[in-house]
Amino acid sequence: MAEQILIVGATLLDSRGKPAAGLAPGTSNPAQIRVTRGGTARNVAENLGRLGANVRLISAVGDDLIGRRLASQTAECGVNTELVQIVEGENTGAYIAVLEENGALSVALDDVRVLRHITPGYLDRNRSFFKKADMVMMDGSLTPDSMATVVRLCAKYGKPLCADPSSARLAYKLRPFLDQLHLVVPNEGEAAELCEVDFDGHDPEASLDLARCLVGKGVSNVVVTLSNFGLDYATTSETGYIPANYTEMVDSTGTGDAVTAAVMFGMLNDLPPIEAIRLGAAAASLTLQTDETVVPDLSLDMLYDHLIV
Repeated sequence: MAEQILIVGATLLDSRGKPAAGLAPGTSNPAQIRVTRGGTARNVAENLGRLGANVRLISAVGDDLIGRRLASQTAECGVNTELVQIVEGENTGAYIAVLEENGALSVALDDVRVLRHITPGYLDRNRSFFKKADMVMMDGSLTPDSMATVVRLCAKYGKPLCADPSSARLAYKLRPFLDQLHLVVPNEGEAAELCEVDFDGHDPEASLDLARCLVGKGVSNVVVTLSNFGLDYATTSETGYIPANYTEMVDSTGTGDAVTAAVMFGMLNDLPPIEAIRLGAAAASLTLQTDETVVPDLSLDMLYDHLIV
């Protein structure tokens, strides 16, 4: 794949705890605890790298053992990490997730302060990589000013821009730029925040309405991920639902990132939007079945083998 993809956003250390027998508040719970590489942008980049894409990551980590290891592991997955800043005096960002017994997210915490070093100035100094890119993606960890710079550079060079809000509490930052997004991939809660409506819990019909709402706000292609329930989608020409396809749900972490990467990959390979979205659904179902943030042996053949026909 000769097309170049530029990804801008978070590289984090992910820690996830899955209780052995339900969650009891106010006390320690016996659990399986796993530490892996993470960060929305980094996860998207790794998925793309494993699919064979030519992908470059702009991010920032602390000048510590964790940050250097995350950068080297990401590079080993086929991602160009030359623009990942290693910032002296900063701690590498982190994400801590507490899961339900079935693998669904209960609550999470994140520390992305180091990412303020992805400044508008840093992005402008590296604008040549925006010019070279065939597609750009950013996540919700960026500051509003840095997001605006990404949007401006993509508009200047005529590059399609994709985005993932990363969390419901960060989604508001994307609202000013919705009419300039080629693709956005929120979960249900994030989609509700983008549309400025209340989120009342899982509801595929309501989520389809949210996808239509976002198209109405100017997004060309919208995929609303529904954890282990599949996904809803809307484009300028069609809407629909694709169910999940898995044998056992292990962990929902990283499913949205897998969707974003696979849809982008399909679009850059000239697939119609619905076919690219079907690849995303396959990527989500595969990711649900592993305790890794990214499927370790992910390949295009694996995605096609997992398509719902």
